[in-house]
Amino acid sequence: MSTDDVNEVRAWLDRERERFASARRVLSFDEYLALYDSAPRRYARDAARWIRDLFTHYGTREVQRHYGRFTRWSLFDLPWEDEAGRRDALVGQEAQQAEFFRALSNFGSVGAVNRLVLLHGPNGSAKSTFAACVMRAMEAYAQVEEGALYQFSWVFPRGRGTDNARIGFGFAGGDEGPRPGESYAHLDERDVDAKVLCELRDHPLLLLPLEPRQRLLEKAFAGGDEAPPQLLWKGGLSHKSQQVYEALYAAYRGDLSKVYAHVKVERWYVSRRYRVGAVTLGPQMAVDAKERQVTASRSLSSLPPSLQNSALFEPFGELVDAAGGLLEYSDLLKRPLEAWKYLLLMIESGEIALTTSNLSPNLVLLGSSNEGHLDAFREHPEYASFRGRLELVRTPYLVDWTLEKQIYDRQVAPGVGRAVAPHATEMAALFAVLSRLRKPSGERLPKPLATLAAELSPLEKADLLALGRVPSRISEAQARDLRAGIEAIYRETDHLANYEGRIGASPREIRGLLLDAAQHPVYRVLSPFAVLDQLAELSARPAEFEWLRQETVAGGYHDPRAFLAALRTRLLDTLEEELRDATGLADEVRYDELFERYVLHVSAWTKGEKLVNRVSHKEEPADETMMRDVERMLGMTASHEDFRRNLISRVAAWAIDHPGESFPTRGMFPQHIDRLREVFFQEHRRQVIAAAKDLLVHLVDGAEALPAEARARTERTLDTLCGRYGYEAHGAHDAVAALLKERFAAG
Repeated sequence: MSTDDVNEVRAWLDRERERFASARRVLSFDEYLALYDSAPRRYARDAARWIRDLFTHYGTREVQRHYGRFTRWSLFDLPWEDEAGRRDALVGQEAQQAEFFRALSNFGSVGAVNRLVLLHGPNGSAKSTFAACVMRAMEAYAQVEEGALYQFSWVFPRGRGTDNARIGFGFAGGDEGPRPGESYAHLDERDVDAKVLCELRDHPLLLLPLEPRQRLLEKAFAGGDEAPPQLLWKGGLSHKSQQVYEALYAAYRGDLSKVYAHVKVERWYVSRRYRVGAVTLGPQMAVDAKERQVTASRSLSSLPPSLQNSALFEPFGELVDAAGGLLEYSDLLKRPLEAWKYLLLMIESGEIALTTSNLSPNLVLLGSSNEGHLDAFREHPEYASFRGRLELVRTPYLVDWTLEKQIYDRQVAPGVGRAVAPHATEMAALFAVLSRLRKPSGERLPKPLATLAAELSPLEKADLLALGRVPSRISEAQARDLRAGIEAIYRETDHLANYEGRIGASPREIRGLLLDAAQHPVYRVLSPFAVLDQLAELSARPAEFEWLRQETVAGGYHDPRAFLAALRTRLLDTLEEELRDATGLADEVRYDELFERYVLHVSAWTKGEKLVNRVSHKEEPADETMMRDVERMLGMTASHEDFRRNLISRVAAWAIDHPGESFPTRGMFPQHIDRLREVFFQEHRRQVIAAAKDLLVHLVDGAEALPAEARARTERTLDTLCGRYGYEAHGAHDAVAALLKERFAAG
């Protein structure tokens, strides 16, 4: 190790010592009371309010999607993590975030955790990810000053003999205890004979007698909209701490200042790894807390005589480990009911009966269950007793394929060990969402919207929800109705037990499928064609998956073969568009500019105004020839005047809602621009086919196999595919070969 390295390590050690001191990790009881006085509400929180405050600490942001506006809690984005850590962020599920925060707020209003929050949904719907994000946020929040957590232990010092000025601190040396104002909290560990821990991490304020404690809390919460937590208002110490407290109180004849001299207040930190304040508990048969007698040792001789002759019991188990934080019951309903029936009493009274005492853990309870187990539980005779103690939060699969794609882009693509071709994760995400969608019934939709929704194919519905894209086959008036009704279509099954997103391909299954596709022997990248091949294999195993056994519905719903056919067509259409743009024969901007010019002239035509000619700089009426030409390319067969007036009405309505903003031509009229592109391509199809053949020769045989002019043109095309669309050589080869085989073979 070099001198610079040594100096760097020493500097880090110095900073760590400073950080330890500034974090106020060890306090006497008097010092803690001073800290409490600096921010009473912060230091008078129970677990529910502390978790609620961590939500607000990381803040929110508004998320606007085509099917509604949502509030997203930023903690689920894991903003404190590095890029690799943020791959585990929760994608979507904003409604579930809101429900959980509402439950936490209710706990704060009531002053106690009076319900278990149960996330229920299909397997793989991110219930565990939801809980993991909250726990990771707890770990991060506990590190900052606003999230500081404190517990206490009892300290009994070592006696030093009659020739020492500090004769017999505590009880071992037979002295009368601490001097006025003295505290054992900051003693060196070598001067400590015994330290009695509080496994339940009791709140330090519980050391105060009830009357002065309630006066402090009344003052802290005066004028607010919340009552003090019941845990602090009328709660008490855990059994072992109460035994120590009473023994010291008797030994010091009621002198609480001497009792508090034995109190060492310490800051503690949430840790999932070490099961401190954040514990995930799987299905098991036993009660989640027990007691055991404290092992006798020489150090216990330093305790007060009354305690030396008493049996001290310490609680242990998952409920104890999670005290002060969050306990997640993963797959709660897989347990036999008798194994968790104790939660009824715990939620009702806040206590669990053990052998020698009642346990009062301060924690939030979060459970998860799949829908099948919840349905079975609803039929159980005891369900009515539990229903009032459960906060049910539905957690469905995503039905927005752009969000589903984010899951695979974050969690799968970085770890496949090879390049990921464009559209590979998109095909997987689309298939997963298509398997979850239900055919709109229209029962809860207005009549015009119900008719339009019922005519949507699965892929059209998926694009409507995710992109706000309406089918190009419908009229402009119908398109307006469909766009206005996206949220209603999205929420159509919210009231049903068999809701949309309950059944379908799980992200877990699709993640495994993508990893298999990355090892496909035919392709050297994670290719979208490999993904489609793997999806075809998956769809041939109906015995393994419930979603493959659903009855096919008219229109292509619940039909995996139809999904695959539609996705292959969609993929080839997309590859064709990318290739034509990459050739330079069809510039994307050209279509936008042409349609923007058309809108400008239609606006002038509607108002009877003139426009300045860009060449002659003279004012001229709207160009009727240009407008008619564009309308011809759009396939306009109805009244040209009605079409123009409807179009300008949409533009005007948007301008009123978005004053001062530039008009988003593509966002408002994607189907029209796509139509212009298609017409242009048909006029230049042979040139694109020739470019595709040259590109395949370049990729297989090398650039030298092409004439100089074709070589330069092909290299520009390949550069555009790579730079604009993210291809590399192998992915481009797969795309062009598929187009030539399946689309351009007749050309």
